Amino acid sequence: MKHPTGRLSVILALGILVAPLAADAQLPKKLFRLGYILPGSPGAYTTSLRGLRQGLRDFGYLEGQNLVIEERYAEGQMERLPEIFTELLGLKVDILVAPGTAIARAAQQVTTSIPIVAIMGDPIGTGLAASLAHPDGNVTGISTLSGEGFSGKWLELLKEIMPHVSRVAYLWNPTNPVSASNVKMLQRIAPALNLNVQSMQVANPKEFERVFATITSEGAEALILEAEPLLVSYRSQIVQFAAQHRLPVIAQHRAFVEADGLMSYGPNFFELWRRIGSYVDRIFKGAKPGDLPIEQAMSFELVINLKAAKALGLTIPPTLLFQADEVIK
Repeated sequence: MKHPTGRLSVILALGILVAPLAADAQLPKKLFRLGYILPGSPGAYTTSLRGLRQGLRDFGYLEGQNLVIEERYAEGQMERLPEIFTELLGLKVDILVAPGTAIARAAQQVTTSIPIVAIMGDPIGTGLAASLAHPDGNVTGISTLSGEGFSGKWLELLKEIMPHVSRVAYLWNPTNPVSASNVKMLQRIAPALNLNVQSMQVANPKEFERVFATITSEGAEALILEAEPLLVSYRSQIVQFAAQHRLPVIAQHRAFVEADGLMSYGPNFFELWRRIGSYVDRIFKGAKPGDLPIEQAMSFELVINLKAAKALGLTIPPTLLFQADEVIK
């Protein structure tokens, strides 16, 4: 009788392949849980989540397989942050992700043990970290603090497209400690450009109507907006007001331009959030946040909306269009 060596070889080969798979199946698979909170409403601030998810995918973390993202939204009620973070801690999240200095501070006031990964302004000046090189606490991530030269760029861009402009409103959130320093920088730089910067504070969505009325009554000719989470979350409302009153919008975040604002100059936030994925990966693998250096945003993008310019009756200089990283038509 002929020995069925071919069949035996196949069986042995399958056995070799199946054995490791069976062994792997017996190993417990870690399901990582990440807590993420925004000050606005769902869908209002999508860049961070898109970038973060891409960054996590780059390192093999897939929702529904080895990752759960617990999303929470404060709906403009910043006073709810401690309550929401406490809820997330009750869900045993491995990491808290904070888009913004104010949110990172609220998270750190609730826990000093759970790692917090954030995109923030001034982590040292606000007490979130001991230093950029060695945070020495439970907060790490990326800093967007760029100094006077960066803030002054917004004013320079405005003067380039509106040489005769004299009054500009700067909308900011007083609960965000970084915003106050930005206002001071702008007001210090403005006189050299023959500009007056009006400080307009808005701490929650209920204050927009009052602030808009003040901007109108005080004769502002343009709006400058930083990438503050509350403002980005309510960008449609802000840009709509600006369009009704023919006010050019110069912003730090491209989301304002995508919502039909005029122009943005700031970091590529999608790429920053994608980079945050590497911090999450290292912490999931055992690194301590206090040992992970805080990076600084180094590359910036200029985005111009020609449709908005046309609606405002403005002509964008060709030299500025040439400098733009993206022109929305």
